[in-house]
Amino acid sequence: MEGSGARGGGGGGASWPPQATPRQGDAVVLQSWVTMLILALAILVPLAIGGANLGILHQVPEGHVGVYWRGGALLKTTSSPGFHLMIPFLTHYEPIQVTIQTDQVKDIPCGTKGGVMIYFEKIEVVNRLRKDHVYDTILNFGVSYDKTWIYDKIHHEINQFCSVNSLQEVYIDKFDQIDDMMKDAIQRDCTRYAPGIEIIGVRVTKATIPKSIARNYEIMEEERTKVLIAVERQKVVEKEAETQKKKAVTEAEKDAHVSKIYMEQRLMEKESNKRQQEIENEIYLSREKSLTDASYYRIVQEAVANKLRLTPEYLEMKFIESIANNSKTYFGEKIPNMILGQRLFGNVVAKISKADDDQP
Repeated sequence: MEGSGARGGGGGGASWPPQATPRQGDAVVLQSWVTMLILALAILVPLAIGGANLGILHQVPEGHVGVYWRGGALLKTTSSPGFHLMIPFLTHYEPIQVTIQTDQVKDIPCGTKGGVMIYFEKIEVVNRLRKDHVYDTILNFGVSYDKTWIYDKIHHEINQFCSVNSLQEVYIDKFDQIDDMMKDAIQRDCTRYAPGIEIIGVRVTKATIPKSIARNYEIMEEERTKVLIAVERQKVVEKEAETQKKKAVTEAEKDAHVSKIYMEQRLMEKESNKRQQEIENEIYLSREKSLTDASYYRIVQEAVANKLRLTPEYLEMKFIESIANNSKTYFGEKIPNMILGQRLFGNVVAKISKADDDQP
């Protein structure tokens, strides 16, 4: 009864949600796997066949921007570095470098004005495509824009330069000017026709010339080197002679300076001796003058004293003393006259002295 009831309930009643039978579940799982396989094939097969340009997911490296073509038409949309999605088969993309890059142009033939063929082994052009001019540049000149404005332009400008200059000018005289000339020429046309391209610098290597001509230049350089050596040797000799001359002049100036110092020293000694003698003479004259003045004063004072002392009375006293002290005795009638004459002489002397005192 339980068994029949279970079967009856299973047959007569309906359940929700309806349960899938084992066959239906397997069909759903299989359908899911098929869908995932198709999606995987849609992604992986284009990647395997055409690379990243035909896949859904693509990467733009750092220092580049991504540009896109759809149905062959360039799109204005650009992408920054990183992962991006696009429609495979319909959309094509290319990474365009916008940082500084160096393009090397090799083996450039060049014919000089004299008809000599030379070759520039390598010319390096440092350039950059500005990010805001990527679309216009790619639209007008394609992804290989540098072939038009750098590689081909270098060939053209080098040939133009060589055609108007001789081998001597290209190889030696104007070689130091080629870098700037190439840079200016390329930048001038890029500024006019492709303003997004910026030429930062140009480096030109030495040109390769025929061996016979190169040997002549080597010989000429050797001779020039010999001349330079001779000139430098002459300069050394002249410098040494000039050094000896300056040394002799310095010695002579030193001797003259020393002699001058000695002469000034002797003159100073002479001046000192002269001054010392003058001082001694002044001292001697002063002393002699003092002695003379003293002697004169003494004589004057003696004269004044004598004048004051030789009065008539003093003279008469001296006369009497002299007569009294006379040890001789005279006899005769003229003795009184002699004594009287001496007295009269004394009176005359007194008068003369008085007359001198009265004069102003």
